[in-house]
Amino acid sequence: MNFVDEYDVIVIGAGHAGCEAAHAASTIGLKTCLITFHLDTIAQMSCNPAIGGLAKGHLVREIDALGGIMGLLADETGIQFRLLNRSRGGAVQAPRAQSDKALYRLTMKNWMENIPNLTLFQGIVTEILIKNQKATGVLTLEGNRLLAKAVILTPGTFLNGLIHIGLHSYSAGRANEPASLELGENLKKIGLKTFRLKTGTPMRLDKNTIEWDRFTPQPGDKEPVPFSFRTHKTLENRILCYIGHTNQKTHKIINQNLDKSPLYSGKIVGIGPRFCPSIEDKIVKFPHHLRHQFFLEPEGLETSETYVNGISSSLPLEVQKDILKSIPGLDQAKILRPAYGIEYDAVIPTQLHPTLETRPFKNLFLAGQINGTSGYEEAAAQGLIAGINASLKIKRGKPFILRRDEAYIGVLIDDLITKGVEEPYRLYTSRAEYRLFLRIDNADKRLTPYGYKMGLICEKDYETFLKKQEKIKKAMNFLRREKIRTESQESLSLWDFLKKPEVKLKNMVEYTKFNVHLSDEEMRHTESEIKYEGYIRKQEREIARIRKADGEKIPENTDFLKIPGLTREAAEKLDEFRPPTIGEAKKIPGVTPAATVNLHVHLQVQKRKRQVKQNVPRGTLKNNE
Repeated sequence: MNFVDEYDVIVIGAGHAGCEAAHAASTIGLKTCLITFHLDTIAQMSCNPAIGGLAKGHLVREIDALGGIMGLLADETGIQFRLLNRSRGGAVQAPRAQSDKALYRLTMKNWMENIPNLTLFQGIVTEILIKNQKATGVLTLEGNRLLAKAVILTPGTFLNGLIHIGLHSYSAGRANEPASLELGENLKKIGLKTFRLKTGTPMRLDKNTIEWDRFTPQPGDKEPVPFSFRTHKTLENRILCYIGHTNQKTHKIINQNLDKSPLYSGKIVGIGPRFCPSIEDKIVKFPHHLRHQFFLEPEGLETSETYVNGISSSLPLEVQKDILKSIPGLDQAKILRPAYGIEYDAVIPTQLHPTLETRPFKNLFLAGQINGTSGYEEAAAQGLIAGINASLKIKRGKPFILRRDEAYIGVLIDDLITKGVEEPYRLYTSRAEYRLFLRIDNADKRLTPYGYKMGLICEKDYETFLKKQEKIKKAMNFLRREKIRTESQESLSLWDFLKKPEVKLKNMVEYTKFNVHLSDEEMRHTESEIKYEGYIRKQEREIARIRKADGEKIPENTDFLKIPGLTREAAEKLDEFRPPTIGEAKKIPGVTPAATVNLHVHLQVQKRKRQVKQNVPRGTLKNNE
């Protein structure tokens, strides 16, 4: 008889999504099993050895504020730290760190091994067990059955993964690691709709063969900013990164060898990331650019491997070598790992609920690249939400769904499940309508109470959070109360004086009787709250208006097929799902913003007709009656 074991939650895949999901479920108190191909590749940084960046850094701060682990791990293993857009407003600032790639993986493995309620299991899952449209466990290659109340699938690029180097291709989920073929076919067999995506990675070079003085140094910040609100140690920069550029000779080599590229020979059918294209894509799509920037980023302190950020490629190895020879400083560089492109299966994410549970199958949750995203941070955010919601469902709790005005995580998931994806999805600050709210400095204020309530934030850390909020409140009261006389003899409160673009809180602290000691982080938060005050109040009114409209109830007997202006697809989707409110209607795949406007107008017309029929003056009926 094959081995059978039972858990509350099974997580398949131990990448960034899987680790966050497993950590969340086990910390909440559920018996959890994390299954991976190989225990030594837990949290492997398959591509860039870095965490954060614009919007991505916001995600990491939000993961941390909820009680996730990516921010803590980035601080623990970081070897260079930078706060991007430091000279600009708080809404567009974001942390980024180079991590020691090997240390990141080893530290995560160590943390996972010591989490109560969590079992690590090395195995290859070939089938999701489904009974009565519910996920009940998994089957492994050896025929072992692991049963669970919820299954979270986070396979990264392993589902039917196919690696391309030039016109040579081989099955793999990552370089020299087997693809998940049986599981990929199983998902199609049970009826989940999938499509192909493509991503890639650049070559890794031997640092000892690079002429570093030919490139521009890019140091870390003098005062590094941590990712985690729970990091209290001083961070240290231990490496330099460098900036370089391609040239016309490079571009000529690439153009002459496009027939050897699987991208342009028609061999790759998956769609690649628009905002992180391969070098051959850049040359073809931007022929007017005489050069393209790239970064040389050390992969760790104990390795000679250097990541060439900006020169992803799927060209043959001999062409990759010619590319390097065309760039002064890299002309003698040795390739330790070739660049490659990879195609893989993803599940069309409009098949998901906002909880990341699949619509066709209860208790089956998906997170990470399987949902069409790219990037460690997007994956980790989804893993955390999937882990939380799988746990809450088992404990019969209310689903945890973040709104677009509450978090970048809310923007990310809402985009995926309502709009779907046609290419690997990457989060940008421009995707968020309320980004003045969604800053890195207030992520804990927005989300830590949620994390504490769910048991992901411990008592000690929550007390620290409350003390911080009280200190900031005291500082703000001081700024409102104290006055200053300007050069024009105008009397202003320090609060109003700080709204002037050229005035900084740091300077104000030095020249006034400021009676509260604030850290740099707390100062940035306080300054942003004050400088953005007018804009924030305007956005708060807009959010309140939208929430009111989203709460508008849809009568149960509404005949969607007869509503004027609705497309047939939208009407049929509304008729199928029968949403109780406008807000719920917005989340249905295929129901466009224009369709919800038509629905809202129709409901208002019907309400006015009832008012006329009842001879009630307009405006006296409450909304939703």
